[in-house]
Amino acid sequence: MEASSLIDGLSARLCGVSPLVEPDAPGLLEVLAQVPDPRDRRGRIHPLPGLLAVAVAAVVSGQSRVVEIAEWAADLPDAVWDRLGATRDRFTGARRVPDDSTFTRVLAGIDADALDAAVCRWLISRAGSGGSGRRVIAVDGKTLRGSGPAGAQVHLLAAVDHRDGIVLAQTDVDGKTNEITRFVPMLDTLDLDGAIITADAMHTQRDHARWLIEDKKAGYVFVVKRNQRRLYRQVKTLPWAKIPVLDTTHDRGHGRHDIRRLQAITCLGPLALDFPHASQALRIRRRRYNPANGRWSTITVYAITNLTADQAGPAELADWLRGHWSIEVLHHIRDTTYREDASRLRTGNAPRALATLRNTAISLLRLAGATSIAPTLRKNSRNPYRSLQLLGIA
Repeated sequence: MEASSLIDGLSARLCGVSPLVEPDAPGLLEVLAQVPDPRDRRGRIHPLPGLLAVAVAAVVSGQSRVVEIAEWAADLPDAVWDRLGATRDRFTGARRVPDDSTFTRVLAGIDADALDAAVCRWLISRAGSGGSGRRVIAVDGKTLRGSGPAGAQVHLLAAVDHRDGIVLAQTDVDGKTNEITRFVPMLDTLDLDGAIITADAMHTQRDHARWLIEDKKAGYVFVVKRNQRRLYRQVKTLPWAKIPVLDTTHDRGHGRHDIRRLQAITCLGPLALDFPHASQALRIRRRRYNPANGRWSTITVYAITNLTADQAGPAELADWLRGHWSIEVLHHIRDTTYREDASRLRTGNAPRALATLRNTAISLLRLAGATSIAPTLRKNSRNPYRSLQLLGIA
C-alpha cells in the first residue's frame, strides 16, 4: 500500500469518516480528467482534475469565493495533495499549493459546457435508478446578478431531479437569446424516456410539447399564464365551478398556514385545448394565512399536462407541481447560503464555473441525505476529510 493511501485511510478513520466505497466505479478525478485543460502546458504545476476536485470539496465545506477556496486548499495535509497529483518544488521538496489567482485563471478559462457535462454525468451515475415512481424533472433559469452590469449578466438554465434534488444538466443563456431557445439543446443530452418535465409559463411552448412527446417520449406539466393568451383564456373559462376538488393539502411552517386545492378536467371534444397533446387542465387554488396581518390571501394557478386521468392521479399531479420548487430551492441555497448574487467575480467563465461547483456540492449533499444544507456545510468546514470522503478522494 502506498504511503499516501495509508495516511489518507488512517486520517479518515481518526476523523470518523468511512473509507472509500465502490472502488471500481468512476471517481470524480477520473471524470474531471475528461475536461480540457485551458492552460498552456508550460504553465501547469497542478493537474486540472486535482484543482477542480479541491474546489468542489471546498464548496462542499461551505466556501463560496475563490479566495476562500484557495485558503481552504492551503490547509490540506500533504497526503491529500499527493493523492491529487500535486507537485513539489524540485529543489526544496516543499509542496506548491495553488493560490487564488491560480484557481481564478483555471475557472475563467475552463470549458464550462464540458465541466457541466462531466459533473452532471457523474452525479447521475451516483444517483443511479433507485426510488419508485416516475422520474420528474424541473426546468428553470437563474441570473447571476453580480456577474456583470444589467444586460450583460450570466444567465443559466438548469434541470433538477425532483426526487434526488440533483442537477442533471445546465447550460448558458447568452444575451442574444433566451431560455426558450436553450430548452431543447439542454434536455437533449438526457434520457427522458418516460420522464415528466415540469416548467413555468415561459416554457409552455408548442414546440417544446411536441418535441418532448414525439421525439423524447416524455411528458409535461406546464404552468399556463397570460404569455399564451389564447390558451390562458381557454383554460380559465373551463367550467371549474362544476368540477369537484380532487386533492387537498395543508402545510404549516414559518408561521404560515397554506391550503392547496387541486381540480382537474379532461380536455377532449368541445373542451379540447389549442395546445399539442394536452389531455388535462388543472387549477390549483392556494390559500395562505399570514399571521402578521391576520389575513388570508388566495392565488390561482393553471396548468396543463399531456397525461390522462388514468396515467396520473390528482395527488401525483399536485406533488409534481409542488415539486417544481425543488429547483427554486436550489437557487435559494446558492443565493442565501453561498451568497452567489453578492459575488462580483466577472472574469471569463468563472461565474458559471462557480455556479457549477455549487450545484455539484448541493447535489452531493442531497445524495448523502442532507436535509438542511447550511448546518451540513458548517459541520464539513470543521473537518476537511468529510468533504473529501464525500467526493471519494480521501
